[in-house]
Amino acid sequence: IKNNQIMGKVSSYIKIVRPLNVISGAIAILFSALIVEYKGSIELVLLPMLVVVFFTIGANVLNDYYDFEVDKINRPDRAIITGEVPRVHALYISIFSFIIGILIALQLNQLSQLISIGISFPLLVFYNAKLKNYPLIGNVVVAFILGLSFIYAGSVFNNIDPLMVPAFLAFGLTLIREIVKDIADIKGDQAINSKTLPIVWGKNKSIKLCAFLSIILGICAFILFVIGYYNFYYGLFLIMTVEIPLGVVVISLLNKPTIDTAKRGSKLLKICTLGGLFSIYIGTI
Repeated sequence: IKNNQIMGKVSSYIKIVRPLNVISGAIAILFSALIVEYKGSIELVLLPMLVVVFFTIGANVLNDYYDFEVDKINRPDRAIITGEVPRVHALYISIFSFIIGILIALQLNQLSQLISIGISFPLLVFYNAKLKNYPLIGNVVVAFILGLSFIYAGSVFNNIDPLMVPAFLAFGLTLIREIVKDIADIKGDQAINSKTLPIVWGKNKSIKLCAFLSIILGICAFILFVIGYYNFYYGLFLIMTVEIPLGVVVISLLNKPTIDTAKRGSKLLKICTLGGLFSIYIGTI
């Protein structure tokens, strides 16, 4: 029984860092190295991956710390809410993770330090503490941070240009996903008088904005195939991993604008970003 209790405790602490998000962040840096065809030392790939890993852990856990009241309604199964992880422990884990991330970031060049420590870190903290409760501003900030992670990778590898398209794609997909997430979280956000977009604008207008943004993103991403910027395989994988899932999410929300539909859509859009990255990598071979 004691071993089961220990394993359960460990599992709770692993869940709180949201390992899938962490792995996705690390994969994004790896894909960035492949896209710029980086041929240098493996250390220079591992270090930015670790920076992103620890910054992501810090941000995820800080999010749970600040969202304590909201998650009682929206995500009652989260470890802080169930009491499996004391709330103060989340704060300690977040602080520790950010410190480790900053110490690793200091091993890299000055431009990457400016991006990670000077821009991303303060934005991650300020977003969780304040900005996420403002309509659209919080969504744009999260999308900007995700897009910036590719610019960060480019700064580490001294080759930013090939990563501008992945940055744009990540920004667009994340912005749409964040609005969809706000639709899914509307009950809890209303309970704490938060001013997210679906609360201020209403669900229907927010869904229409998602549809509009999806069309713009879909057209812009596909134009890169049409003009020959990327090869045939980019177009093929883009349709399968980005365009179709985006269409499914938007049509589902337009037909059935419920919290459950938004939750499913949010999960699907998380996979889209990695799908888009893979499309770009395939498109450059």
